Amino acid sequence: MIHTTVGNLGHFFVILSFITALVATVAYLKVSLSQADRHQLDDPEITQWRRLARGTFYVHAAAVLGVVVTLFTIIYSHYYEYHYAWSHSSRALPTYYMISSFWEGQEGSFLLWLFWDAVLAIILINTNRKWEATLMTIFGLVQAFLASMILGVVFFDTFKLGSSPFLLLREAMADAPIFATQPNFIPEDGNGLNPLLQNYWMVIHPPTLFLGYATTLIPFAYAIAGLWRNEPIAWMRPALPWASFSAVVLGVGILMGGYWAYETLNFGGYWNWDPVENSVFVPWLTLVAAIHMMLIAKKSSTGLKGAIILSVATFLLILYSTFLTRSGILGNASVHSFTDLGLSGQLLVYLLVFLALSIALMVWKWKILPKDEQEASAYSREFWLFLGAIILCLASFQVLATTSIPVYNKVAELFGVVSNLALPVDQVAHYNKFQIWFFSIIALFTGVGQYLWWKKVTGQKDINSLTTPLLATLVFSAALILAGGITKPTYMILLTASVFAIVANSSILWGVFRGNYRLSGGSVAHIGVALMLIGILYSSGYSKVVSLNSTGILISSSEDFTRNDNRENKENVILWLNQPQPMSGYLLTYRGKRIEARDVPGYLPQSWVEVIEGDYHGVALRDIEQEGKVYYKKGDTLALYPENTYFEVDYREPNGKIFTLYPRVQVNKKMGAAFSPDIRRNVDRDLYTYISTAPDPSSETTWSKPEVHSVALKDTFFINDYVAILDNVVSTKEVEGMTLGQNDAAVKAMIRILDKEREYIMSPIFIIKDRMVGRKHDTSEELGLRIQLNEIDPRTGKFTFSTNTTQRDYIVMKAMEKPLINVLWIGTFVLVIGFVLSTVRRYQDFAKMRNKGMA
Repeated sequence: MIHTTVGNLGHFFVILSFITALVATVAYLKVSLSQADRHQLDDPEITQWRRLARGTFYVHAAAVLGVVVTLFTIIYSHYYEYHYAWSHSSRALPTYYMISSFWEGQEGSFLLWLFWDAVLAIILINTNRKWEATLMTIFGLVQAFLASMILGVVFFDTFKLGSSPFLLLREAMADAPIFATQPNFIPEDGNGLNPLLQNYWMVIHPPTLFLGYATTLIPFAYAIAGLWRNEPIAWMRPALPWASFSAVVLGVGILMGGYWAYETLNFGGYWNWDPVENSVFVPWLTLVAAIHMMLIAKKSSTGLKGAIILSVATFLLILYSTFLTRSGILGNASVHSFTDLGLSGQLLVYLLVFLALSIALMVWKWKILPKDEQEASAYSREFWLFLGAIILCLASFQVLATTSIPVYNKVAELFGVVSNLALPVDQVAHYNKFQIWFFSIIALFTGVGQYLWWKKVTGQKDINSLTTPLLATLVFSAALILAGGITKPTYMILLTASVFAIVANSSILWGVFRGNYRLSGGSVAHIGVALMLIGILYSSGYSKVVSLNSTGILISSSEDFTRNDNRENKENVILWLNQPQPMSGYLLTYRGKRIEARDVPGYLPQSWVEVIEGDYHGVALRDIEQEGKVYYKKGDTLALYPENTYFEVDYREPNGKIFTLYPRVQVNKKMGAAFSPDIRRNVDRDLYTYISTAPDPSSETTWSKPEVHSVALKDTFFINDYVAILDNVVSTKEVEGMTLGQNDAAVKAMIRILDKEREYIMSPIFIIKDRMVGRKHDTSEELGLRIQLNEIDPRTGKFTFSTNTTQRDYIVMKAMEKPLINVLWIGTFVLVIGFVLSTVRRYQDFAKMRNKGMA
């Protein structure tokens, strides 16, 4: 039965949210226009409009919540007659990954954005009535655009407005042959969640990032409202705490994405300068620059203009980022971008409308902005904050200019020009080349700016007080450079600038903290930035490959391994099953493939379970026991994560201690094989390992044609590259999986296999049961060998064996050391603490003035 009711209800809520957003916009616009004429403020008609606007927006928020509930109900209830649930979910997913599948698709992510905007708008309505009408006019218009993205309405059979998450599968795939014969066909299961997104960070990272997206609307709306209401300065007091909050949420969202990449992707780090990563990093930089401009705007018209421009630009860049990642324009440039759902034109209109309205308003109102009578002194704090904000803007522009190369090509194509501009081949080197200088200057300015801000420096004499932190910086930096063996001049400069930022801000922090800790947010945040830069410098600049191939033998002749002067052949080790291999002080042993059961701790040998094809269950081939507790008996069915295969690798340290890592491969019909790292975390460095290549764990073993050997006891024979000796043939009463009766008999051959370094014993069994002959072969995964005892000739004393060989089990693995990466994570926490302290302080200041009727 097709559950049409819940889908129809969800679609109704979408339409309702769209219409109510438009009505709220018009009603709030009416109130906003009346506020320009102060005499109309007490007009009963305006009061009615205000009630209508507020009530309509609450209905809008309820409708958005209704859309969220109905879509999640469809996913959670496994209603795979709906295209969205079928595309992004499956019965195998636990609840928390069903939540992830909610926002995996474009429609879900727009819905998430819509939801956060509605929540923020309700908070604003109830915390700042003075600015409500103008703010909510802007919010209402933004909500109408976002709601239109999931509207899914087609006009005149050609024009499509939005993409509905409530589309039935038969509507989305009308040409599929199955619906010609079975119009009510419902798949038993969905396609599932992208395996790379089956990570706990993907449960919390997207909501955080989209909350960050949503919060950038607030400083934008305040800036627009300030110009609109001819109050070009007053808007900053209520906007500043929200700008700080937005910076911390968006920053945390970006860093969560980086940490997910570090744990899940195998490009060897946390940031790859991918265009999608860049597109959200740019607005964060402009937002931080906008905050600094707001701080100096009280005394500088330059700061005021900069604060307005950057607050507006941040939101527009968020829209531009959305266009880049969801229009398909980065399809060939990024591994993260969405495919185009036919919304690119709509996204472009969304961006251009707000761009045009913003520019028009700023041009119209520019004349009301105050002008400075005197130029800022080079010793003033405003001057240095302004320089810092400018550098942040330049850094963001450099990233934006390169990231937009696919857009340049598309624009040129529209004008009939063929443009072959391409993104840099080595994007990491390209961006680092510029950004290392920008952030060296930013680190320097965070120290100088804070010092001038709190020490109230007014001239040459006062600025000499920087001498002490400068000297301390030189001493600490020289020690770190010598201890770390840093030789690159650019790294020395970045390290010295970062150390100066820590020293200078710590000096300020000590004084501020003793006076009023509420004022310490800026210093704490700047120390966090400096720690992050040091962590990035060491963990990226001095990341060292330790899996060096010292054999001189090529591991692979594929292009991936031979390009760049055989780089991957030199930087990987091949590990054969159960054969120890030295690597940079460790002795590594690959122990085999492991699989993860849903309610059994740790990992299980893959040979313990037979996976049921097309299901997320398996049958236990033996008792499943972990740490002395039996979880399943042989023959039981157990739930699995069948897409994941873990490769168990033991590391024996020089002191004899052993630890184990489990790098992973995920095999998925949509993604193919995706390898993920496992990390040994130490205080001073991480050991970061991932599989470069390995046999497909889901493929069937291919055996060679059988080779027959007829030998007597103690005879030697050759199997592939091994020497085999038939040591003995003995009677046995134990045959796995079989019970022998009194008249039955079985013998077991004892064959010794000699490898270059060790020997193995293989024991095929010959059985006579109920006067029938049976044979039980023996298989060695280490040797890639299968032996079967076929015949016994008592007359000649000869035993006939058949042998098959296959590729031995192996993995090719890469390992790197990432020194001081914990300094990066510590810096992240410190930065967040600094922003939170600053946000709380700014909000308390605003609330105090608001309660006095001054904000």
